[in-house]
Amino acid sequence: MTTRPAAGNGTMKTGNAMRNFRNYYQILGVDRNASLAEIKRAYRQLARRYHPDLNPGDKTAEEQFKIIGEAYQVLSDSQKRAEYNRFGQYWQQKGFQGEAPPRPSPDFDYSRFPDFQDFLDQLLTRFTRRSEPRPEPWESPGDIEARLNLSLQQAYKGGRHRLSLGERTLEINLPPGMVTGQRIRLKKQGDNGGDLYLNIQVTPDEHLRLQGDDIYCTLPITPSEAILGAHVQVPTLDGPVKMVIPPRVQNHQRLRLPGRGYLREDQTRGDQIVELLIQVPTELSPQELHLYEQIRQIERFNPRQPPTPASL
Repeated sequence: MTTRPAAGNGTMKTGNAMRNFRNYYQILGVDRNASLAEIKRAYRQLARRYHPDLNPGDKTAEEQFKIIGEAYQVLSDSQKRAEYNRFGQYWQQKGFQGEAPPRPSPDFDYSRFPDFQDFLDQLLTRFTRRSEPRPEPWESPGDIEARLNLSLQQAYKGGRHRLSLGERTLEINLPPGMVTGQRIRLKKQGDNGGDLYLNIQVTPDEHLRLQGDDIYCTLPITPSEAILGAHVQVPTLDGPVKMVIPPRVQNHQRLRLPGRGYLREDQTRGDQIVELLIQVPTELSPQELHLYEQIRQIERFNPRQPPTPASL
């Protein structure tokens, strides 16, 4: 199945309860019968697109990131998803879950609610207030949550990780290719036999940044490397690798390292994009200055000269 891009926040527009109802399938861009793997794949793609680290200062992206996480938490939980599918906009009104709303009294004034949706909203609101709130399926008294901060390399590789929880230390096995906002459940690792929920937070990397399935980095090079080309070392998630810089590259030109990006759901990888940054030295020896002076005397290139008609 092809994942469709999310369309806005998926909020419905009619009726009181409907105004705050979010179509989680529309938010994630998946069909109603999508599998858990398809839901997870869609979430990962959208979470990377709207991650606050990749959209600094963008409040719209930040809000969309939260909505995407909300949609994923519901649709990735089989019981929550079943209740959401069954009850629609009323699925979060816990007094309504698994029960029918009470019948109104015979003297109930229907004329006060000419719009049937408004009438139903009011009726369910009265019913919910009289009902005892129920905990969510996973919220047993012994369930606990913890935030797990991982470097980009740790999130990419996964594997064994030691986690300290107060006086306890756990050895956990993390899956590869994790992203910020992902939630991992550890059964019976909470209090009194409850579960432990780990909220993943991937910390920004000094050299590499994640955007979609691709990894981006900036590589400084010298003027001579830009003109003559060079073989250089580039940092990647797998460690330094050799890359060939072709002659006469331009400042901010981008080169691609295929298959060096982040892990996808199908276990393939994106690419790494290397942006070249030509840096001019601030300290030069007398010999270097002399050679640059010789170059200036013979060079024909003038970046301030308008292009000739033949070159247009």
